[in-house]
Amino acid sequence: MQKLFLLLGSISGIIAVAIGAFGAHGLKDFLTKTGRLETFETAVKYQFYHTFAILIVALLLDKYNNKLLQYSGYSFLTGIILFSGSLYILIATQNTKLGAITPLGGLFFIAGWVLMASVAFKG
Repeated sequence: MQKLFLLLGSISGIIAVAIGAFGAHGLKDFLTKTGRLETFETAVKYQFYHTFAILIVALLLDKYNNKLLQYSGYSFLTGIILFSGSLYILIATQNTKLGAITPLGGLFFIAGWVLMASVAFKG
């Protein structure tokens, strides 16, 4: 499982850098015109934060190899897909209905942190 979360975190990091660079260089005018620059920056920022969380899970699995920590990593990954993914699609399509999915991603982020904290609490 440790290798899986290291791979997932690495892939998410690659995607975040690529999307962030594309946005900063190739989409800046579009994002500014559509008023979505801040939305884009939020999506990339939260993807990065939780990419690091997935990598932390990979490191912690060496010491605390349990299901709660694995669920934490999967929650972070699901959060990235739902939160950042819905914002990226919203920006590309201008379909504001996708904004209803974004808070679900936030709930998965919270669940991931709660699960990680429970591992620390249980020791």
